[in-house]
Amino acid sequence: MTADVIAFVLLLAVTAYTCAGGTDYGAGFWDLTAGGAERGKRPRWLIDHAMAPVWEVNNVWLIFIFVIMWTGFPVFFQTVFSAMWVPLALAAVGMVLRGAGFAFRKASQRLAGRRLFGTLFAVSSLLTPFFLGAAVGGIASGRVALGTEASAKAWSNPTSLMFGLLAIATTAFLGAVFLSGDARRFGVPDLVDHFRGRALASLAVVAVLAVVALFVTRTDAPHIWHGLTHGVGLVFALLAAAATFATAWLLLRPPGTWVRVTAVGVVAAAVLAWGMAQRPYLIPTSLTVADAAGAPSTLTWLVFVTLVALVIVAPAVFLLYWLDTHGELESLTDADLRRGGGAAGPGAGADGA
Repeated sequence: MTADVIAFVLLLAVTAYTCAGGTDYGAGFWDLTAGGAERGKRPRWLIDHAMAPVWEVNNVWLIFIFVIMWTGFPVFFQTVFSAMWVPLALAAVGMVLRGAGFAFRKASQRLAGRRLFGTLFAVSSLLTPFFLGAAVGGIASGRVALGTEASAKAWSNPTSLMFGLLAIATTAFLGAVFLSGDARRFGVPDLVDHFRGRALASLAVVAVLAVVALFVTRTDAPHIWHGLTHGVGLVFALLAAAATFATAWLLLRPPGTWVRVTAVGVVAAAVLAWGMAQRPYLIPTSLTVADAAGAPSTLTWLVFVTLVALVIVAPAVFLLYWLDTHGELESLTDADLRRGGGAAGPGAGADGA
């Protein structure tokens, strides 16, 4: 019973990272496709301002995933990272390059440097979700089992390819929806329409890829296909479909805040549908939740740590998200400092101190 609870917490953490981190990866996708220096200047300005307050905190969910995996399900952790170390290592390198590119682009004074770091940030935002999705596809299709050696077949198969493409399309969709809302907050109506159109287009791509993926899993990952078409997995799949139609309808109407909720609902319901479809396995059909679970005492302490995190960490993270979406975390500019200094100038503040 405790193992099932921890497995569900792991699924919720994956869902949170997919939605929060996915939004940032999607912003990087639109940075890559924004165009040349002049054409893409304003979209990239919006992307920088929208991501700056929260891009680091989104990785908290990834750390939480790793902690649960290696403490709660050590056999699962060992199996996955032994067989999938190549795509996971590529994804990790992408995360590092992406963070460095985003940070150094803003600090670079030369145009060549900004272009180089911007390219690192944008390309890594495309490749990282693909490799993560490919690894998940290898797990879902049951190509990873205890003792499996690392090989390209584990993550270069039809299910992995579809999951990787879905990861890219999903992050692009989330990024466009949230950037459209940020453009409305900054009072830039042309960028609102710019990203709304891209949100609709990427949502259509997500829907098409999801249907194709369903047919692919029927032959390549039959356990997942059965889970998605029956029981709780089917319920969440239908919720994802309903949220898709609701999001499309809201995107065609005047801009509002509810579209963010339904967009997150699309992705969250889809991830939960996949998780429920795998039951009772962590790796279909070779490793169950019970077989992969760690010692009972470890699981009990992990439940306690999770509760502590919910009480202490989760409210702080959600407060940060709330402040960001309500425009309370705008960066301080030189103009703000000059306005605050008044006629006295910087020297007067130093003397007063």
